[in-house]
Amino acid sequence: MRRSPKETDDAARVTHRRALLLGGAMTAMFAVLGGRMRYLSVEQADQFKLLAEENRISIRLIPPARGLIQDRNGKLIAGNEQNYRVVITREDAGDVDAVLTKLAHVIPLSAEDLERTAKEMKRTSPFAPVTVADRLTWDDLSKVALNSPSLPGVSPEFGLSRIYPRDTDFAHVVGYVGPVSERDLQALETPDPLLTIPKFQIGKIGVERWMEDYLRGSAGTRRIEVNAVGRVMRELERQEGDPGADIRLTIDADVQNFVQARLGDESAAVVVMDVTNGDIIAIASSPSFDPNLFVRGISHTDYNALTENDHRPLANKTVQGVYPPGSTFKMVTALAALQEGVIGVDTTVRCPGHLEVGGRKFHCWNRGGHGAVNLEKSLEQSCDVFYYDVAQKVGIDKIAEMGRKLGLGQRHDIPMSAIAEGIMPNKQWKLEQHKQEWRIGDTINASIGQGYVLTSPLQLAVMTARLATGRAVVPRLVRAIDGRDVEVPVAEPLGIEESALRKIRAGMYAVVNSERGTAKGSRIVEETLVWAGKTGTSQVRNITAAERARGVISNDQLPWNRRDHALFVGFAPYDNPRYAVAVVVEHGGGGSTAAAPIARDAILRALSDGLPPLSAYPASQRNRIESMLQKLPLRDADGRAPEATKA
Repeated sequence: MRRSPKETDDAARVTHRRALLLGGAMTAMFAVLGGRMRYLSVEQADQFKLLAEENRISIRLIPPARGLIQDRNGKLIAGNEQNYRVVITREDAGDVDAVLTKLAHVIPLSAEDLERTAKEMKRTSPFAPVTVADRLTWDDLSKVALNSPSLPGVSPEFGLSRIYPRDTDFAHVVGYVGPVSERDLQALETPDPLLTIPKFQIGKIGVERWMEDYLRGSAGTRRIEVNAVGRVMRELERQEGDPGADIRLTIDADVQNFVQARLGDESAAVVVMDVTNGDIIAIASSPSFDPNLFVRGISHTDYNALTENDHRPLANKTVQGVYPPGSTFKMVTALAALQEGVIGVDTTVRCPGHLEVGGRKFHCWNRGGHGAVNLEKSLEQSCDVFYYDVAQKVGIDKIAEMGRKLGLGQRHDIPMSAIAEGIMPNKQWKLEQHKQEWRIGDTINASIGQGYVLTSPLQLAVMTARLATGRAVVPRLVRAIDGRDVEVPVAEPLGIEESALRKIRAGMYAVVNSERGTAKGSRIVEETLVWAGKTGTSQVRNITAAERARGVISNDQLPWNRRDHALFVGFAPYDNPRYAVAVVVEHGGGGSTAAAPIARDAILRALSDGLPPLSAYPASQRNRIESMLQKLPLRDADGRAPEATKA
């Protein structure tokens, strides 16, 4: 049907209006798009340029140089050495297995290396480099660099690795470093970004662990340009981090080496301490181990050899080991009795060889007895009965109080691992720990350092230093941090009467200088170096009444691990104390025969510029001592071991 002119005009007007609306909408849309394009291409050009650059520019952390650890004289104990390594970045490598296969044809890689690398890459960010091999030779590193075009994602790197040039001498003190573990990360609230670097190493035990925050330093950064296959084209920018702080210990490396060598293969511990300021001059646990093995990745064979050794080379016996102190504890009992006024300096006790209490006999080590003994004589000859009698009068609580005052039963705060608190028991302790009442027999056992009493060699050295000075000497291991001296704590007076301390020291003097002293064989004859000390022997097995009746089996007839521990504590010079020493020889037998000679040699070495002077020994012993000293495997002036010197 034909439209009228009016309808045609109306339709035209509608069409025109719609065309205008559609055209306007399209114009507005193109205006918005044009404005957006201008905003992105002009105003945001720099931002998108940066994003584009980041596709080819990688920012990587630079591990800082770890702080050095030195002895008191600046001799190197823990340092860093150049380390060549090869890393791979999964994101840049593409076919990782193929790249690693090619790399194995360039440098020697074991199946274990390849398996370890594959595992690390699975749990590591694709953008983070993973170490494939380290401690490479320069030739191997050069081969990797030459073949880099066919090894996408693989980069040769230079770094530093920890080294312990004095190896076994400081293993238990300084400890060692190792790769960061999940456990290490979980222990930190805000882990340092450095710790996420694969194969980054931190302190695991000893000074390395407890001074980690000082030693680690802060990371640097570098911006590198890489091509499409991940090959590093150039370094654009580099900002070095701050190296870790150097730590200077109180230990004298030469004295430490002498003591460690003197212990030989014994299962033993020695602590030498400066009584004037608490500086630990030597702290040696034997046998030791080479911490460099752990840095490089110890083998199963080497690790099993350490863990299966019955002398426990991994254990730090100086602070971790706790032992019944035996007769070295008698000074504590005597001082407690003197301080409380239950005995005087001339009080005597008759020793018939035993003391019967509550129907039970407590025996003296001398079955025939010592007769009438006073305080000085009781120390000189180490009479047990004197202390059985005295302990009943003073009581365990006062004995324990004196023990703690002298440094026993407490954890001394030095940067070493697994420091034991020991046990300085009293009535409340037994009730809490064993749910039992304290008995008189417990007091008698404790009076001679047996029963529940347990002490570490470090605690015994502190006790001896406090006896020698009458002050609360505090042990310290760190002398300076980053060139700044660590403040020496003021040793306050113990609050013990000087007359009582003098009597104790006189008894200790008699131990090594009297004809009837238990350690007279270890006396020092040079007048300016004369010393005082106390022997100790602690039982590790029960002696039955039947065995006593037929004769106690001597230590040399027993298996090694059933023999008594041997102990000795001492200080020198007697008239002007400078050093205190404590020695424990596990299953060594008697303190006078096994521990006292070691203690004498150690303290003479601390008092001398070099080897202990032969003039300090009795004339009858000098040939034997000279021969022994000549055979010790001591390091040379540069710290090199005898084997290295010969090589």
